[in-house]
Amino acid sequence: MKKIIIVLLTAVTLVFSSCEDYLDKPSLTTMNDDNYWTSENSLRLFANGFYSNYFVGYNSSWGVDYASLRGYTFSDDLASSGKQGGFETQAPSSRAATSETAAWLSTYTGSTWNFAWVRKSNLFIERIDQMKDDKITAEAYKHWSAVARFFRGYEYSRLVSVFGNVPYYDKVLLDTEIDLMYKDRDDRTMVMDKVYDDFVYALDNMRLSDESAQYLNKYIAASFISRLMLFEGTWQKYHLNNNEKAAKYLNLAATAAQFVIDSKKYSFASDFRSLFGSEDLSGNKEVILFRQYDAAIGVTHHIASYSNGYESQSPGPNLKLAKSFICNDGKPYKLSTVENAGKLNIKSVVATRDPRFEATFWDSPKKESATLLYACKFIDREGVKLYPGPYPAKYGSNTNTNDAPVIRLAEVVLNWIEAKAELATLGGTPVAQADIDASINAIRNRPLDATATAKGIKKTAPLSLAALPDDPERDADVPALIWEIRRERRMEFVFEHSRLLDIKRWKKINYMTNTDPDNLLGLWVDFQAEYPEWLVKAKEGKLKVKKEDGTIVTYNATNKADMVGYYIPENVSNRDAFTERVYLAPVGNTQISEYIDKGFTLTQTPGW
Repeated sequence: MKKIIIVLLTAVTLVFSSCEDYLDKPSLTTMNDDNYWTSENSLRLFANGFYSNYFVGYNSSWGVDYASLRGYTFSDDLASSGKQGGFETQAPSSRAATSETAAWLSTYTGSTWNFAWVRKSNLFIERIDQMKDDKITAEAYKHWSAVARFFRGYEYSRLVSVFGNVPYYDKVLLDTEIDLMYKDRDDRTMVMDKVYDDFVYALDNMRLSDESAQYLNKYIAASFISRLMLFEGTWQKYHLNNNEKAAKYLNLAATAAQFVIDSKKYSFASDFRSLFGSEDLSGNKEVILFRQYDAAIGVTHHIASYSNGYESQSPGPNLKLAKSFICNDGKPYKLSTVENAGKLNIKSVVATRDPRFEATFWDSPKKESATLLYACKFIDREGVKLYPGPYPAKYGSNTNTNDAPVIRLAEVVLNWIEAKAELATLGGTPVAQADIDASINAIRNRPLDATATAKGIKKTAPLSLAALPDDPERDADVPALIWEIRRERRMEFVFEHSRLLDIKRWKKINYMTNTDPDNLLGLWVDFQAEYPEWLVKAKEGKLKVKKEDGTIVTYNATNKADMVGYYIPENVSNRDAFTERVYLAPVGNTQISEYIDKGFTLTQTPGW
């Protein structure tokens, strides 16, 4: 398959520049709104401008927004030295942004108060409408309007996930439409009904392919729709108690995912690690869309370098995350009969858990991680072997070139099975064993690579509906099947987009309070046997471990043999208290004042 890199040309900008008629003869080289919209190629080029905002992958250069590993560092999976990062404590002075840059709010995993991309998609829709009679075919019109409406739905899904109620616009506003520019926020359910309509239109009208598998098509759109509709469906259920809307959105999530699954275009033919460290994902059957990097044209990132064992990771994976990984007999470690399942040092956990643990983490303690558990998921096996360097360009600095999986089959099937399980609680068809086999068990049956096999890593036993684990750690309000589906997501998407969004939509933000002491611990370590280089004078009074009975031992140079226990990150302390208002972000005080100055009201987010 020919590799294709989508490059956003600076000539195609958010707002076409207008200029005075300095010359009577129009320019033949400058793109503007009068001479640009001439053909289907014009539409394809304009659509490419959305890609870097929605299909971010590993971002580029030193960028971290929406980037795996370096962007998603705020969740209950992670702990840092010192005080834990917290939610904002007051409304900001300003929250406005108009740039095309894929900027975001990390503690909400979503966009700023920025409607530039809404305007861009609406402009796209309107220009396509103007072309339909004489510049493009009826089929092309349907496809490109579906593309534009998909991006509009995507943007509003992001905005709603962060702010809840937002003003909805389905057209480009004129400068004279002040009452619309300054209208108050619309109800989120009304907005998401509009998004639903956009997504249905996209599924009905988008092409199955458009020149290349890397251009937006119906399979890619359906995959993202399954993600975005699952979010809103579960939000409606758990936050708003609106089962009617929950079922509506969840049904679309399941339908979109089912379309991808039924196509048989994608399969679990790759080992887990190869999904993230490969230089070329074009032949990977699990990957539905990827972002390719190529140093020859200056498209690189830095995510692999932060998996190379040398660069620091703070925050790092915590004990609670490690405990959530299922053992290879398919049971939580407290129920498992696998030998050494109860030993929670890194070596034992690697040997006894689902293969994704070994593929995600370094197999011994590393000082470069705040918790000593180091993630090496986003680099290939060869890159790890080079520690402590020197590293060639593809493994160091911001010159990394491994491809980024933007969306893959594993997420689609997990969105699908969760949507079906949630629908079953709302009176829908019960989940069948065949559904579990096509989703969770298909993932667990991924091939193992040679490195994992050489370590004795085993595939995890299939999940059986007839013998669901009764995990003693399960929340009382979560059915056993949904608990196991949620566990599967946690194992699958470590350091990817999912975790904070998941606990928000499930109304489980309490997981971030760290009332569970495991949230602020690393795994079990015997420093004298496993990591003696830290038993030095510089660590006296600082290096601490926690015993099973809760006793804390501090290193004092005379107690080396007693430095055995769960590692306590240096000076660790809990984040500031927060309330449920942090499920949604406040808007800026400046924006509220601007509305007042114009004679209008912008409502603040509840609780702020």
